Amino acid sequence: MKKGLFFCGGLFLVLFFPLRYGFAQNQGGVEADALAAYKNGNYESAVAICKNELAQNPGNLDSHVVISWSLISLGRYEEALNYARQGRLLSRYDSRIIEILGEIGYYQGRNTDSLEYFQEYVNLAPEGGRIDLVYYFIGEIYIRLGRFRHADIALSTAVHYVPGNARWWTRLAYARENAGELQEAVRAYEQALSLNAQYADARRGLERTRQAMAIR
Repeated sequence: MKKGLFFCGGLFLVLFFPLRYGFAQNQGGVEADALAAYKNGNYESAVAICKNELAQNPGNLDSHVVISWSLISLGRYEEALNYARQGRLLSRYDSRIIEILGEIGYYQGRNTDSLEYFQEYVNLAPEGGRIDLVYYFIGEIYIRLGRFRHADIALSTAVHYVPGNARWWTRLAYARENAGELQEAVRAYEQALSLNAQYADARRGLERTRQAMAIR
């Protein structure tokens, strides 16, 4: 799929995480310690490290980023929003902060705001480190809104970047099923099951779609 098709107008925590996400490789610094804690799932520890750093240096953008990611992982969205907004004041066009704001909006159900931030992220960082997640979230928002063909485009892009995610294939199949593209939905459900044969949502979706095709 062409990169410009849309808005043209664990997998993410990889070995080269600091480079993908725009951090300097200052392995002895506080930011590196916080990032390591976040990568290891020690979100409370990452929050504590970042708070300490920000008490000493409120203008440290990387600390705003890591604390926001960590708070999102803890489900503390209002706190994350506060730090993300502060980060936005420090750097209006930092793609990491923009993605964070979109993600918080998604979890808080602010679909329009979330889409605007995600569109801005796509425009600013079409090959950004979280571009796969961004397209996934966009697809989920369009499913919420009942715009299933738009969801198909976004989720197709997401699985283009991450072809091994059974859940994402299942959500793509669901969007296609609801858009009336039953044959394409079957293919996507089958792909999900080829990745995880025990995935119940995919199995139920495949059965449901095949039954719908038989009735036609």
